[in-house]
Amino acid sequence: MPKFTIRALLLASAALLAAPSLACAADKAVQAGKLFDGVKLRGPSTVVIRDDKVIAVEDGWTAPAGAEIIDLKTQTVLPGLIDAHVHIGAALPSKTNAIEYGVTHSDLDRAFDAALYARQMLLQGFTAARDLGGGPETAAVRDAIDGGKIAGPRLWIALEPLGPTAGHGDMRSGIDPALANPGWDNGLVDSPLEARLKVREHKRRGATVIKLMPSGGIASIGDDPRHQTMAQDEIEEAVRTAHGLGLKVAAHIYPAPAIETAVRAGIDSVEHGSFATPEALKLMKERGVYLVPTLTVYDVFYETASKHPELLPPGTAEKELANDLIPKKNFPQAVKAGVKIAYGTDLGEGDHTLEFDLLVQGGLTPTQALTAATGAAGDLIGDPSAGRLAPGSWADLVAVAGDPTADIGLMRKVAFVMKGGVVYKVGGVEVLAR
Repeated sequence: MPKFTIRALLLASAALLAAPSLACAADKAVQAGKLFDGVKLRGPSTVVIRDDKVIAVEDGWTAPAGAEIIDLKTQTVLPGLIDAHVHIGAALPSKTNAIEYGVTHSDLDRAFDAALYARQMLLQGFTAARDLGGGPETAAVRDAIDGGKIAGPRLWIALEPLGPTAGHGDMRSGIDPALANPGWDNGLVDSPLEARLKVREHKRRGATVIKLMPSGGIASIGDDPRHQTMAQDEIEEAVRTAHGLGLKVAAHIYPAPAIETAVRAGIDSVEHGSFATPEALKLMKERGVYLVPTLTVYDVFYETASKHPELLPPGTAEKELANDLIPKKNFPQAVKAGVKIAYGTDLGEGDHTLEFDLLVQGGLTPTQALTAATGAAGDLIGDPSAGRLAPGSWADLVAVAGDPTADIGLMRKVAFVMKGGVVYKVGGVEVLAR
């Protein structure tokens, strides 16, 4: 065969491979009535998928030759949702006594719980999440999901939160000092050196994000949510070490002075931020730090504290009742200040779609709330393939009947779920992965 003919064939083959709109037999074409791409709402569109990635997003309804057509022409298609603050193995507080659960369940027990809750979360439409405080069980569940052994969202995990002795993450607080568990010390940090070592150790054990506890909390015994409990130099060293390892840092913080200290140290997100002042919010906006308000968890715990305080750790029901109504009151200040918002519920078991209504009630538009759970959350976790529908993004899609930019309540009824090109839910019914 003449050389020029061989060259022409090679060029033609390369052109075919480079053309994203040309389908092969394994491709899928999702025809959407409307498409929210993670930033804005579009009209009728077609998302072309090859393997686990999007290769094209086209205006109108197209039918690439050889592609499997998925007809969602009566629905709005969105990127797979992202919950940026979960505890994948945590049961609802109203389900069991917290202290009893903690001392009668092993990491293996929690892994089985997490596998169940992860599947439930996926079927609610959440194809990715950040677990901000677990242990070996979260790493095992993450790896099992990635290995195709169980169904669940893509997980970014923080392992045990890092904080001081007697702080929000100290599991020994308020219990018999003779009781011990080797894992209870995995998150304790009482010096800059310990902060550096713990961050490195967590990275070695599989952490893909670092969680800090710069202030006290509410659902823990003995600490005060209005006090900064982690020293400035400890926060700074933890952030410096994490960023040096390519890990983002999420920080559980309630009071404004602690927020300002942690933001100046370089954290990437404030989790909760319940007592933020206009000055703290202004600093967050200037530094580009995300707020993950987790409004859902306050409703869940407030109800338990009101109706079944005996199920909560000793002394914490009073803290819940005194503080859980404040975040809803203060959240509109963050919206007004223009702080970047990412979606998060602070749940494991439970309905992870509840946050949508709460965000809108707090001042976000429905479109902004959808962005918080898609494009913004993807930006926060640092994966450009997550939270958007564009060439090169993950083939993670959900769909709802109607237009959620007009009625955010529709997000409570996700009818279609695809993760990585694999369909898990159709017509509101779970299906065998295909």
